[in-house]
Amino acid sequence: MRNLENRLVVLASRPVGVPQAEHFAIRSAPVPELAPGQILVANRFVAVEPAMRGWVNAAPNYSPPVPVGDVMRGFGVGEIVASRAAGFAVGDRVAGLFGWQRYAVVDAGVARRVVDRDLPESTALGVLGTNGVTAYWGLLGVGLPKAGDTVVVSTAAGSVGSAAGQIAKLKGCRTVGIAGGAEKVRQCLEEFGYDAAIDYRGGDLAAALDAACPGGIDVYFDNTSGRISEAVWPRLALRARVVICGTASIVNWDPWPSGPRVERHLLVK
Repeated sequence: MRNLENRLVVLASRPVGVPQAEHFAIRSAPVPELAPGQILVANRFVAVEPAMRGWVNAAPNYSPPVPVGDVMRGFGVGEIVASRAAGFAVGDRVAGLFGWQRYAVVDAGVARRVVDRDLPESTALGVLGTNGVTAYWGLLGVGLPKAGDTVVVSTAAGSVGSAAGQIAKLKGCRTVGIAGGAEKVRQCLEEFGYDAAIDYRGGDLAAALDAACPGGIDVYFDNTSGRISEAVWPRLALRARVVICGTASIVNWDPWPSGPRVERHLLVK
């Protein structure tokens, strides 16, 4: 677009382990002209999420790595400021994989409309975005909660965990959240409606789970892996369901970490 300059965050080098500021750079570039079927979005918010660490690693997972020198992949929400796509007008609010940049030129087919004008735009990247969808389908499609079940959620105060806990509560379940620190425990109880909340930093996690889940755990929504999950496995109820959503506690998968064997728990329960 003539006389319109973009500001972009690009991947400057391939990180090993946790990405740091030096692995990124800020660049300026002119905004390209739109092709038929494209829209120009002015980003208002962009997401920073744990999944992005996998997107910049050298080893591909469910999506190819971001090439060095390219705009950092990321979800954004913003306003259309120019359009050559039927059905998309200037002023429309849209969300999509727009990248870490001020302006994004994208095919209209990758954008979804943001229709909830009475809510903050940022919710399109949270509870009304991929985080909420992950909680919804992970819990209801895999966890299959039933009224009366005990549902345990790790990172229970996070964007996915807080939604998963509330959905489980709406399904008539007893909900137990695991979080780190007194403030997150308070959020779980007072803001997200968990029946019980456990600070995994606060002492004997196994004993706390026994107290909160005396009949065992029917559904475990696992966002962490690691020692939190190791405390959960022995407490799974017969015919329990486990939603493996994330592995936030594992800092590095090279070399592959070892831990307690879980096969027996899975076999008999």
